[in-house]
Amino acid sequence: MANIITRRSILGAGAATLALGQEALAQTQVQVASGVAAPNLPIENGATLRMLRPVRFVAPDEEVFRANCARFTQQTGVQVRVDFVGWEDINQQTAVTANTGAGPDIIVGFGDAPHIYVSKLVELSDVAEYLGRKYGGWMFAADKLGKRHGSNNWIGLPFGGTAGPLVWRKSAVNQVGFQTPPNDLPGFLDLCRKLRQAGKPAGFALGNAVGDGNGFANWLMWSHGASITDEAGGVAVNSPQTLAALNYLKELYATFVDGGTISWGDISNNQAYAASNCWLTSNGVSLYFALKNDPATRPIADDTEHSFLPFGAAPSWPSAPLTLNAMVFRHSRFPNAAKALLAFLMEQPQYEPWLNANLGYWAQPLNAYRDAGVWSSDPKIAIFRDTMNNRFWNGYKGPISEASGQANAEYVLVQMFASVAAGQATPEAAMREADRRARRIFRR
Repeated sequence: MANIITRRSILGAGAATLALGQEALAQTQVQVASGVAAPNLPIENGATLRMLRPVRFVAPDEEVFRANCARFTQQTGVQVRVDFVGWEDINQQTAVTANTGAGPDIIVGFGDAPHIYVSKLVELSDVAEYLGRKYGGWMFAADKLGKRHGSNNWIGLPFGGTAGPLVWRKSAVNQVGFQTPPNDLPGFLDLCRKLRQAGKPAGFALGNAVGDGNGFANWLMWSHGASITDEAGGVAVNSPQTLAALNYLKELYATFVDGGTISWGDISNNQAYAASNCWLTSNGVSLYFALKNDPATRPIADDTEHSFLPFGAAPSWPSAPLTLNAMVFRHSRFPNAAKALLAFLMEQPQYEPWLNANLGYWAQPLNAYRDAGVWSSDPKIAIFRDTMNNRFWNGYKGPISEASGQANAEYVLVQMFASVAAGQATPEAAMREADRRARRIFRR
């Protein structure tokens, strides 16, 4: 999808949604620090910008985002083109842009991307430090993903993160004898077995899915005390904890929906849940609101609850937010204009209406926006509010680096678990192969 945004071309739907968001600002509870000086970013003569970002999961995301970019054009005269691409395509297009030194000025990619292409990027510390001072500081995952490891230099500007907690049908869980899904691994397995016996099975993605596949594989690892690396960044896949996670998955997978989930992408569980083929899964808030806003599926939404996946051996919810992380590329002829646009989009008049319009799908990276109206709009989405304070990240326990990002992009852990689920490898063989792949990536 592509759209040229000029001072004359504001999408009607986006403008209408943004207008509603602006009205909501009159009652905002967000506290903003006064007297914080913005960075000096004189916009280059003749500047035009092209931005690439992942396609929306809830329609107002795109509508308000485009309208906000149009407001920047109105105020600065800088023409902005925004292209929205599929989640599975964003990593590939980011790689092409970085490797060719041509293409978009800005890419809003996923969390690891700035750490993969750090040598190709413009530093964003001036913008990030300004926003942090003004809006109550950056939340844990934003600080972790925005800064280059071991430094205070910002190479990405996180826009928000989404989490995938458990999404479950209360009627089904209650029917098999549970009030809520257990927080321990044996209890959770017992629940899934009983759901399967009742003809209301669970299902979690084991395909090469950017959000759901990586999220489920990471949860399996972290809830068993396993990780792809140790604290120093050494590969740590081959461990008793990983083997325990693989053996657990082997038992858990037997309880999943008919046909299995090895080919599931990021939307597959949404479809299965909406069709009442799957009664427990993990997902962002988009599934709940899609059900809630369709009269045909509203009863499913009314029966839906959210809760954390079991912690297992982890001290807190073992989940890494899938994070939108903006980058400005060195090949851009207009780096000041690009940075000015990013700062503009994060300012309250633009960001809070966008956050509210996303209905909880993207959670804020800056502390001040924890008080945005969306978080009191529906008690069922409150679980998403502090997504960006989760203490896990892709590549945990080690530093975020080009290698950790690449291991995630190559689905090393996802494919390890999928090979066991499919019966293509024993847990021991799958672990050894994943360890070999990870060592090759980190050595490279």
